[in-house]
Amino acid sequence: MKQILITACLMSAAFIGCTNNEKKSDETTALNSDTTIRTSSDTGAMASANDGAYTPVDDSTMMKNWTAYATPGEMHAMMAKWNGTWKGKMLMWHAPNTPPDSSTATAINKMIYGGRYQQSTHIGNMMGMKFEGQSIMGYDNAKKVFQSTWMDNVGTGIMMMEGPWDDATKTLTMSGKMVDPSQGTAKEIVMRHVMRVVDDNHHVYEMYSNGPDGKEFKTMELAMARN
Repeated sequence: MKQILITACLMSAAFIGCTNNEKKSDETTALNSDTTIRTSSDTGAMASANDGAYTPVDDSTMMKNWTAYATPGEMHAMMAKWNGTWKGKMLMWHAPNTPPDSSTATAINKMIYGGRYQQSTHIGNMMGMKFEGQSIMGYDNAKKVFQSTWMDNVGTGIMMMEGPWDDATKTLTMSGKMVDPSQGTAKEIVMRHVMRVVDDNHHVYEMYSNGPDGKEFKTMELAMARN
């Protein structure tokens, strides 16, 4: 349910050939030959920093950190409340200020791996074609953000998104990129996904992307109700 929007928007992007005209710069990773990676054999040290360096950590601290990272918390309990079968109506815009296409969607959500992730299985009919997809969503205890992956039967790539939960507005906003297949290349377009929890049995999902003019517009809206 959470990511059915992504595939429909991908199909919409293919339909209109929309891209965000982003310029990509080449990135080069330099290896410093003077850098030495040190490990501690007597403590079983294991820790990493964003700069790629390693910092020794004693066994007790290591286990404490791993336990905290691996233990489902409040956000995972919230995801578990979204379990079950959901049905809804989807509106899809191929371009700004145009009438939307409509279709129906069904999603089955369940928690997996001891309540650490939510698996969503999607079925439906989209633009006259049979649709099947699956998403895995989790909450990273260290980064304090939600993360999700998406795959389906109308593509061959895996979409990844990430973003925070806003408890004040009961809204999850995630962003990521996906390949625009209409280009015939690996060119990617930026996506923004907004999930709003109306109540325990009603959710609204919106997907945004950039149009041909480079301006963001809503490509998808999906109102779901627990069956």
